Amino acid sequence: MICRKSEKDSAERTAALLKAGKVVIIPTDTVYGFSGIVDTETNGFSYKTDAVIRQIKGRAETKPLIQLLAAPDDVYKYTDTQIPSDLLCKWPGALTIIVKNKNSEATTAFRCPGDEWLRQVISLCGSPVYSTSVNRSGCPVLSSIKEIVNEFEDECSLIVDSGDTANALPSTIVSVLDGKVTVIRQGAVKISL
Repeated sequence: MICRKSEKDSAERTAALLKAGKVVIIPTDTVYGFSGIVDTETNGFSYKTDAVIRQIKGRAETKPLIQLLAAPDDVYKYTDTQIPSDLLCKWPGALTIIVKNKNSEATTAFRCPGDEWLRQVISLCGSPVYSTSVNRSGCPVLSSIKEIVNEFEDECSLIVDSGDTANALPSTIVSVLDGKVTVIRQGAVKISL
């Protein structure tokens, strides 16, 4: 199924499928992404979309998926790490921040996207949403909606079309671990330390 992002009910339709445990392809503030509600037990429903997304992409199990948040302060539901204000002020935006999880040594990469429509979808879901670029693992990221539809229409429940994303930069990735900020990848948001 394909819908235009500009359709009046596109956010509600997208969120409904995500809440039903489906994987969808949606536009972000950078490139198109495979998305599903983050694996969790919520309202008596067990979400297990991580494995489905990895199967579609052919992605290694060791490479974690980014988790998208509806609002910047939502990050503190999942971490006790104090993120420097000069980083947090870049949210919403194309900046991914890796932090330690609460009560754990494990880490998670979070992003509060700059796209208002996408934040609305996440808010309607009431949970973080996975995002990873639309491509087969090891292949270039797809920027043409026609190519995305041709390649993945049969493997996802919905593709939300907002046009082509040629020349879009990926998010910048930084880690904030043990009090040290490290730029992992320079992308759409310029970070200088």
